[in-house]
Amino acid sequence: MNYANELKAFPMGIDTHQELVVYMRDDCHLCRSEGFVASNRLNVSCGGRSIIAVLNVVYGGHIPHGHIGLSNSALERLRVRPGTPLTIKHAPPIRSLAAVRKKVFGHTLSDHDITAIIDDVTRHRYSDIEIAAFLSVCAGGRLSLAEITDLTRAMVASGERLAWGDDRAIYDKHCIGGLPGNRTTPLVVAICSAGGLVMPKTSSRAITSPAGTADTMDALTHVDLGVADIRRVVEEAGACLAWGGSMNLSPADDLLIRIERALELDGEGQLIASVLSKKIAAGSTHVLIDIPVGPTAKVRSQPEAERLESLLVEVGAACGLSVRCVVTDGRGPVGRGIGPVEEARDVLAVLQQTPEAPADLRDRALELASHLFDMASGQGLAAGREQARALLEDGHAWAQFKRIVTAQGGLKTLPQAVYTHEEKAARSGVLNAIDNRRLAKLAKLAGAPASKAAGLRLCVALGDRVEAGQPLFQLFSESAGERDYALDYYASEQPIFSLVNQP
Repeated sequence: MNYANELKAFPMGIDTHQELVVYMRDDCHLCRSEGFVASNRLNVSCGGRSIIAVLNVVYGGHIPHGHIGLSNSALERLRVRPGTPLTIKHAPPIRSLAAVRKKVFGHTLSDHDITAIIDDVTRHRYSDIEIAAFLSVCAGGRLSLAEITDLTRAMVASGERLAWGDDRAIYDKHCIGGLPGNRTTPLVVAICSAGGLVMPKTSSRAITSPAGTADTMDALTHVDLGVADIRRVVEEAGACLAWGGSMNLSPADDLLIRIERALELDGEGQLIASVLSKKIAAGSTHVLIDIPVGPTAKVRSQPEAERLESLLVEVGAACGLSVRCVVTDGRGPVGRGIGPVEEARDVLAVLQQTPEAPADLRDRALELASHLFDMASGQGLAAGREQARALLEDGHAWAQFKRIVTAQGGLKTLPQAVYTHEEKAARSGVLNAIDNRRLAKLAKLAGAPASKAAGLRLCVALGDRVEAGQPLFQLFSESAGERDYALDYYASEQPIFSLVNQP
């Protein structure tokens, strides 16, 4: 060992999420002798483990002499104790970055190029800036069908795969997103698994929305399940509703999603590879995909939806997956709650068939469930919808949901928000449009999904006659600052709710 290049581990207690960061004193002998400067990539190793981390230089006495500071993620990856000797040197060049630059100049990536990029991303060799460059250059329809297929396969190969050990069909459902409150997945899983379909459902947390399925389910039960837990829950209940990020299924996707969330970017090719790689890794054989279309949804037009549908079906077929897409109404939010807890309230209301259950959420869930039943039996959509309706109305779906939740650790008590504000209409009119994107941002500014109880509850729906002074929504937050920040945004931006005079 070259002791001149050795420093001792010093935990900084800094959460850099999944980015690996190290910290060195400005007067550290290694900074001077090796020419290390801020933002250099360093190879840090110990006992056969090594990481490539971004260097931050610290001025002052925060780090003891002879030590190197480690972010929480760097400490976790190296699995070392404070004071453990570490070897530090310049990181070797990342060869796959040449392929990223190749794509910058408009060239097609080969299977080898994409595999190398995903392998390096999975091994944490890319900085956040380099991941952002890859995502950006692949966005905007720049990936061909072959490139998307290769990306999907590479992401599947980056982690583990669930195999269910027999020839039975395994079903899944996914929504492209873009509609606040569209929490159909827990309902569809409960209905369809009550009808005998096997659905080991893994979902992501929110990328650009106020809540993902995993965020909503995390408000209701435990979702951080490992592979062994998934198997146990599915064997006990025939389905699960888990967070995919707690497993090693397509781990490259989780690293890419983290940067997509920061960029508020969800490129077409990466979206397809992200969705399908997780389904394939979970052992699914049949997948239903909901594509909402609307002027402020993620997919804006029918031609765009048709292109996305074609790519999803073709890439799925190339990877041995049967995919069916359903184009749905994306003009406005679905349900009344927006944010993890408020969306959970809607899910429970539909399953328990209470009077306040949102009819639009219920109807959309039944429509999607009918497609899955048709995929399973070929009985037709009308028969599939009748089966779904009966399972919901006779209580079988609610009983099945409780069975799943019990297997995952039991039902949690939903938290209450600390601050509540009711916003009222300034004038009368008919509600003819709701801006999905601004509505989602309003809920995020209130604290969702980081604060489970944050978000909002709609008091009106598209087509309603609204009178001046009538409540439009209730806003929920955990701090006065978040509440005020959200309300300032609501007052200063273009209207979220469009009211027109009734003819």
